[in-house]
Amino acid sequence: MKTNNNYDMYIPTRVMFGAGMLNKLSEQPMPGKRALIIISNGKSTRANGYLARTEEQLHKAGVETCIFDGVAPNPTVGNVNAGAKTARDNGCDFLVALGGGSVMDCAKAIAVMATNEGELWDYVPIGSGKGQPIAVKPLPIIAITTTAGTGSETDNSGVITKEDTFEKAFVGDASLFPVLSIVDAELMKSVPATFTAYQGFDALFHSTEGYIAKGANLMSDMYALEAIRNIAEYLPRAVKDGNDLEARTRVAFGNTLSGGVMCLTLITSEHALEHALSAYHPNLPHGAGLIMVSRAYYKYFIGHHACDDRFIRMAQAMGMPEATKPEDFLTALTRLQEACGVADLKMSDYGITPDEFETLMRNTREVMGVMFTSDRVQMSDEDIVNVYRESYK
Repeated sequence: MKTNNNYDMYIPTRVMFGAGMLNKLSEQPMPGKRALIIISNGKSTRANGYLARTEEQLHKAGVETCIFDGVAPNPTVGNVNAGAKTARDNGCDFLVALGGGSVMDCAKAIAVMATNEGELWDYVPIGSGKGQPIAVKPLPIIAITTTAGTGSETDNSGVITKEDTFEKAFVGDASLFPVLSIVDAELMKSVPATFTAYQGFDALFHSTEGYIAKGANLMSDMYALEAIRNIAEYLPRAVKDGNDLEARTRVAFGNTLSGGVMCLTLITSEHALEHALSAYHPNLPHGAGLIMVSRAYYKYFIGHHACDDRFIRMAQAMGMPEATKPEDFLTALTRLQEACGVADLKMSDYGITPDEFETLMRNTREVMGVMFTSDRVQMSDEDIVNVYRESYK
């Protein structure tokens, strides 16, 4: 399959990558004088000392701080509104997103709504969003990622759930790239094994989707294959031993590369299928949902010979140098899921039932339909339902 030789690359984020990089935050130029530190509504950021360390670094740099700790695992419009109000009420002139993908995604939406009028969905370009341009420059963002999953530290969009319409959609703009991102694997050692696996597969699928996408190009191919290689080799080690700093660092590297892939090409519809699942079942971790649908999803494109050579190259990158046929990718993917203990996830454990599949299909079409434009083979409505059905346990 011929590679697209043209690409448009704009990733203006400064990335400080490596163990111990949080300790250098105070030495960096700050985009303002008063920061809103955004964290999740869980306990880990405080319990593991990451919040205290971040506050110390910011104070050392002469920055005043306040905290918003209201971000849910699948962040909502309500989370965004509350965070934006906190930023305005405290006169914050920049944001520090300290956490995983949910926190960084929510921070991007908070950055928009802290400076702009109206509702968040006025600026959402898909689903029932109005797609209005962002009139006032959003607040600058420093992203300090504590997980390796979404690549949100190096891209310019965030996914938010509108609960009343069951829409999980994105807000994005060139102004939403973080000005600085710190990717410090020491902050990831506390992530439990199961969530390490979920997040790692989310990062993996950003690159596998980007690699088989219509818009795949010379630069995205380079990023994607190296991300796939690093994640496939090191994720099982990170799952087995969370203190394995080399494994954590390599998975984080794969994740950051995958963020770049999403800036270089539109990923395919696997993510669209999952966003419908977790829009209706917000207790479902995004990575777990992706794992659930992944084998049936890629089997569809392999069966339709969407890009045989690319599936073979991905299988080789995943540790099967002997791969000669596209089906070898499914073997490599299954082996990786088994090695990480996530090969047998069940939709039924999260309350998902087969009678929802038609509703989920319509949701993925209506809200994330743009992602299907990236597919090399177009799925019918029945094809989508069949992927859900084949994935069901």
